[in-house]
Amino acid sequence: MGGGHNGLAMSKCLSDRGVDHVVLERGDVANSWSTQRWDSFTMLTPNWQARLPARAYDGDDPDGFMSGDEVVAFIKEYAEAVAAPVVTETTVTTVRPAAGGYEVVTDRGTWTCQCVVLAGGACNLANTPDFAAAVPASIEQLNPLDYRSPQQLADGGVLVIGAAATGLQLAEEIHASGRPVTLSVGEHVRMPRTYRGADIQHWMEVIGRLDERYDQVEDIAKARKVASPQLVGTPERRTLDLNAVTGQGVQLRGRLGGIRDGVALFSGGMRNHCALADQKLGRLLDDIDEWIVEQGLDGEVGPVERDDPTRVERGAPLTMDLGRGEISTIVWATGFRPDLSWIDLPVFDSTGHLRHDGGAVDAPGVYVLGLSFLRRRRSSFLHGAVHDTSELADHLVGFLGASR
Repeated sequence: MGGGHNGLAMSKCLSDRGVDHVVLERGDVANSWSTQRWDSFTMLTPNWQARLPARAYDGDDPDGFMSGDEVVAFIKEYAEAVAAPVVTETTVTTVRPAAGGYEVVTDRGTWTCQCVVLAGGACNLANTPDFAAAVPASIEQLNPLDYRSPQQLADGGVLVIGAAATGLQLAEEIHASGRPVTLSVGEHVRMPRTYRGADIQHWMEVIGRLDERYDQVEDIAKARKVASPQLVGTPERRTLDLNAVTGQGVQLRGRLGGIRDGVALFSGGMRNHCALADQKLGRLLDDIDEWIVEQGLDGEVGPVERDDPTRVERGAPLTMDLGRGEISTIVWATGFRPDLSWIDLPVFDSTGHLRHDGGAVDAPGVYVLGLSFLRRRRSSFLHGAVHDTSELADHLVGFLGASR
């Protein structure tokens, strides 16, 4: 289920292996990409990384970054090129056990099958905290799935919660519209756009960081919760970090821990969060430098240049009275989660998370795609579908063979 890049990539892999299948999509192909992105959205990864099984970017701007519309076009062209058997405008309402496999109930009929691939994506629902209900009624609330541009916001100050890639980009864009912006900062991943003359994603590729497997890390549950890196895709390949937005006038506060009687309560640990992000960035760049030396490339790439440590004011306020009228909008850039409410199978743990082993769900013949660090660190990126779908398609074929 799912006609996005993961579902289509799996479709190509299954077709190559001679497996009869259908792709069910609630809207049109690339529905989430076309309906749940803001107007100025661009990819975090350069165009040369845009690849799917049997397809790679072949345009004239490999170092550029696709817009949302360009990503949609890329995926739709892929669907046509691989002749994916997509049934659009078909919403799955239930997946449940049936004789010999599973029953997939939709608003346009029911399918029975031996295997099910859940490819609806990891960002169907905004992960908004429960205490959002305590925000005063006078303040508008929205999340990145609803946000399109600053023009839809009321006049007045904006509080953006979350400093991963999305929160940082929206904070900068909204501030540029003339609205005062305060950014709530928790744990985050700091990353430069370029380092030593090349895009950071180039170095992540060549040193093997993106190919780290889920069964090779010490704590995969923790690794899967890591926020997306602070990156933005722009023609000038500029770095977007906390120093950049504070230099523009955005105010920083610590992690929002709750709202009591209309007062927002911020953590005092922002300096520690920033110091930790700086340390992790330093270790990554050290690893890149070490790889360059080992490969004998030290004289062929750019010089070692490191950005300044994150600048954090001492004594940032720990509270904000939301009833004073200074804040008119709160944007909850607090992450996303998949919508798996329609799965009627015993495959969830006590916290409601899907139980799976690298995408093989804890139910015979059921698979999932697109989740963070599913099989590799690159899994949540578009190009992560290449290896994930191939390996899980092999697993699926093996299951079908064993069940006959």
